[in-house]
Amino acid sequence: MFQTHCYDSWLNPSARQSKFFMYSQLGGTFPAPLFLFLAGISLALVTQKLRLKNLSPAQIARSTIRRGAEIFAFGLLFRLQEYVIAWGWAPGSDLLRVDILNTIGISMMLMGLLCWFVLSLVRAKRDPTLIFAAAATALLISLFTPPLWTTWRPDWLPWPIESYINGVHNLGTPQAWLFPIFPWTAFAFAGLAAGFILQSDWVHRREAPTFLAAGLAGLLFIAASRWLDHQAHQLYAVYDYWHTSPNFFLIRVGMLLVILSAGYAWCRWGAAQWGFSPLIQLGQASLIVYWVHIEFVYGRASILAKRSDTIRMASLGLLTIFLSMVLLAYVRTKLKGRGMARLGWFWRPARANS
Repeated sequence: MFQTHCYDSWLNPSARQSKFFMYSQLGGTFPAPLFLFLAGISLALVTQKLRLKNLSPAQIARSTIRRGAEIFAFGLLFRLQEYVIAWGWAPGSDLLRVDILNTIGISMMLMGLLCWFVLSLVRAKRDPTLIFAAAATALLISLFTPPLWTTWRPDWLPWPIESYINGVHNLGTPQAWLFPIFPWTAFAFAGLAAGFILQSDWVHRREAPTFLAAGLAGLLFIAASRWLDHQAHQLYAVYDYWHTSPNFFLIRVGMLLVILSAGYAWCRWGAAQWGFSPLIQLGQASLIVYWVHIEFVYGRASILAKRSDTIRMASLGLLTIFLSMVLLAYVRTKLKGRGMARLGWFWRPARANS
């Protein structure tokens, strides 16, 4: 995320023609699906914990949906902040842009509704119905994405509403750089299914083999995606592998499973055992880190001049941003529960009993 934003904001036009820039931006396709996937896993953990406390489906739904509404509100507040900072040259339509925080919030609310519906039907504490429901929802969202971007576009809706479906914004056609419900929430539901799987008693007894199997399954998904993409006949009249295709959703889920497996290995056998991990530290304060770094990269407080620096200078800026955000995350974590937490209540992480 840092490297994608930094190079996109600071590199000069000649540097943007390099393969270095191309590959740096390719890496930027990972953070958004990863954020949503982890949001799904987190919601599964919270939901299961509340179930074990014998809370009713309605109480669980209120807790999870409220947290999703908070994240959605943060997204709107972030857009307002960006608009005020860019006062005078930012178009008013930027206030209604569908960004990643909006989508994370909506995803959490939708997942809360799904869990409420399923939990109202089942009684067992570890019923697999939730896993199947979450996985099926992810699949349906990915399958309906291509027509909702093309032949089934709900263009009769006002653009601010349609934009949440296909990212049309006010530009007349869906925009690949936005984060509408279709296809992005599918990653959250995939994470929800994975989260419920990881909490099963069977997995608890076979933790390491399960994460290894997840990584292998991810590699199979990647191979299957490429194989499906090369077939002569496609399911959709308009086929766009890199943006709306279920095949591309499949390859990204495969990559997420590989990352999940690698993350487990890192935490169990890797450098996370050393006592301090920058990645874990950043993950514990991801919301404030995302919010703040955007201002120092894209905002008026940018630490380097925009679109005018060399790869070397932009890389030094990236290192500065990374170290600064690790320090911010460390301070935020250490002060959590003290005076800063009382003043900055809106940065708190989701709690299972909230």
